Amino acid sequence: MRRTIRRLSFAPAGIGDNRGPAMPSAEPMPDPLDLPVAAAPPPPAELAGRRLVLALSGGIACYKSAELLRLLVKAGAEVQVLMTEAAQQFVTAVTMQALSNRPVVTSPWDLREPNAMAHINLSRSADAILVAPASADLIARLAQGRADDLLALTCLARPAQRCALLLAPAMNREMWSHPATQRNLAQVRADGAEVFGPDAGDQACGEVGDGRMLEPADLLLDLVAHFQPKLLAGRRVLITAGPTFEPIDPVRGITNLSSGKMGFAIARAAREAGAEVLLVAGPVHLPTPRGVRRVDVRTAREMHDAVLAAAPRHGVFVATAAVADWRPATLSEHKIKKGGRKLAPSFELTENPDILAEVARLAPPAAPGAPGRPYCVGFAAESHDLLHHAREKLARKGVPLIVGNLGPATFGRDDNALLLVDAQGHRALPQADKLTLARALVAEIAQRLADGEGGA
Repeated sequence: MRRTIRRLSFAPAGIGDNRGPAMPSAEPMPDPLDLPVAAAPPPPAELAGRRLVLALSGGIACYKSAELLRLLVKAGAEVQVLMTEAAQQFVTAVTMQALSNRPVVTSPWDLREPNAMAHINLSRSADAILVAPASADLIARLAQGRADDLLALTCLARPAQRCALLLAPAMNREMWSHPATQRNLAQVRADGAEVFGPDAGDQACGEVGDGRMLEPADLLLDLVAHFQPKLLAGRRVLITAGPTFEPIDPVRGITNLSSGKMGFAIARAAREAGAEVLLVAGPVHLPTPRGVRRVDVRTAREMHDAVLAAAPRHGVFVATAAVADWRPATLSEHKIKKGGRKLAPSFELTENPDILAEVARLAPPAAPGAPGRPYCVGFAAESHDLLHHAREKLARKGVPLIVGNLGPATFGRDDNALLLVDAQGHRALPQADKLTLARALVAEIAQRLADGEGGA
């Protein structure tokens, strides 16, 4: 008899609540083959329920702020725009009002505010103030605690414990590298501000270097990450993702249908949770998650070497890669031709190293933070008998947690359903988009580490 699996549910995020969405519900499932593979519900808007002040100081990068505003609204945020007098020289308040569907605030003397205290009202109702662009002058005034215009007033008046101050610097490369600017940045960071960027590249003046404001899409990712709970802060996480490719000749090889999407989602979720993340990726065509260090490999042996070199220095190892079990014993120097042969060519296969099992056999750390065996999480992508194969893999690999899924049904998709299997039993994470599942898995790993299951 089938048991109905509850869909993901999230508690509404309150103003100033930095805990992020609630964990997806999960419950025991008698028949793992009941994992649904139909279309999942759309992922929740990343910033739903968040109230933001988007503040613009003067600079040519203001033209990017219009696109940033569009993305924030699309992500579900309620956005109030604040513009300095200088910012209005680069983009009009009319543009920002049209995109936010709210009147733009430009003066501390705005009589639309019943109490004529815009700087108080704005900062009390917001989860965060995002200043994009943040000019060198604005950063200097914040470092000094100045309160000489509406933006500086609002930043100074914010309740720091529940309204974050986020700065996206934008300026010429020489202004960015000037010792005064760097001193001011150090001061505003010490005062609790978080700095996003800047980027490097072409600048409006024709020069090239550091100081460009991050692109709107990258700022959105950083803002979403800001609101995620930092469950893995201070930890180092090693993740493998994607397939491997075992060459037969210069143009052919043995591989599989793994897209790498689940592993890349876990890398993003771990980084959002505050971890330092190293991603060892097989041959996939996916962008590297922001803030994640990536090493590209091709074969199982290359992945083995990269993982074994890094594993002792990481506290968590998540093996999502679909690694080929076998490889051709010899590699043909030239493309194998069909020619006039009537018989297909035959190949001798040899077994690839078992990466997860080798990492699980490393000696444990001699002390907290010392090199040694990380907390190991394996993945089992099966076509049938998921629970049976996951339990068998749990025992054979010698790891504390196996995450199972029906590989052929989910390879390449943006959604999945997972089965968590450990020595105590199993439970299902119902179908959802892969990033939602990745965040739930990261929360599960963090809880196990907090309970003392291991990991540096």
